[in-house]
Amino acid sequence: MQQVKWGTFRLGDLFEILSYQKRFDANKVCIQQSGKYPYIVRTAFNNGQKGYIDANAIYLNEGNTISFGQDTATAFYQPKPYFTGDKIKVLKSKNKKFSQHNALFFVAAITKSFSLFSWGESKFDVGTLEEQLLRLPMSPNGSIDFEFIAEFVAELEAQRVAELEAQRVAELATYLQATGLKDYTLTEEEQNILKDYNEWNWGTFNLETLFGKSTRGKRLKSADRISGELPFVTAGEANEGISDFIGNSVEIFEANTTTIDMFGSAKYRNYKYGGDDHIAVVHTEGLPKHAAIFVTTAIHKSSHNGQFDYSNNFYASDADVLNIVLPVKNSKPDYKAMELLISAIHKLVIKDVVEFADRKITITRKVIN
Repeated sequence: MQQVKWGTFRLGDLFEILSYQKRFDANKVCIQQSGKYPYIVRTAFNNGQKGYIDANAIYLNEGNTISFGQDTATAFYQPKPYFTGDKIKVLKSKNKKFSQHNALFFVAAITKSFSLFSWGESKFDVGTLEEQLLRLPMSPNGSIDFEFIAEFVAELEAQRVAELEAQRVAELATYLQATGLKDYTLTEEEQNILKDYNEWNWGTFNLETLFGKSTRGKRLKSADRISGELPFVTAGEANEGISDFIGNSVEIFEANTTTIDMFGSAKYRNYKYGGDDHIAVVHTEGLPKHAAIFVTTAIHKSSHNGQFDYSNNFYASDADVLNIVLPVKNSKPDYKAMELLISAIHKLVIKDVVEFADRKITITRKVIN
């Protein structure tokens, strides 16, 4: 790229500037989510496409052209024939080498050239468009270097696919590490638990009976906090209730426990932390991780129903009398079933994310090709 020679080219020498075949008013047509021919307007999103309309094909604008918003300076390559809304100009290349493989470079050059224009510029008439100058790679004979442009765009596209694939691998590793899983393939036990879930038996249990007395945190004013690495949990939903990271000498609660704040909002903690006096800690640390997550959900369902607010705070004493509903086996909480269900759900979510990433890569490749 650093060795490329650049030339200045007049837009009117490169493109015919055509008016739309027919203006289709967005307020007077039926815009559909799918269809045969796209409807291009002045929006800066979705390649200028507002949807699809069903109209007479004689009013289609040619494909392999660039649509240009006349008062918004939005330029998009349109590979297929399309209908247009108001104030769209159609830029048709005068060079037979112009194609999808190099069009994006021209769109970028046009966008750059018009970047200093403001929305609603009255100067976006045909004469102004024709005189606009583009900076483009130039071959030794002074013409546009289409070969370099095609190679450069292809390299960028390949790089983008490689980035998406690397991102997919990194995200998968992160998700597996966060959940403590080796992969996202459901075991036979997990498949069975998903099938049997609707047949579970449920029972009601008291929190103190299950996990002993809950612990209340202690107040630590913002002004008294020393910067450090220990998460300090207070009431609230932002950042999972973590208001600060402190170095103060405070009671440290174990990982794999559940906090309930003054509003009754329960959250699972997979790390050691401190907490203020608006936090009650339920000591679920003796449970398997995924079972503890299930219990946290059950606690939240019982405690966060609007019964606690600024005028009626949730305290550790409220946790001790709180009843929760859990699956049972032999009249006892079935922690194994809870563990399997949460593990299966984690895997299904990761699978959905991976499949979304795969679809994104496939679509990107399809667009490129």
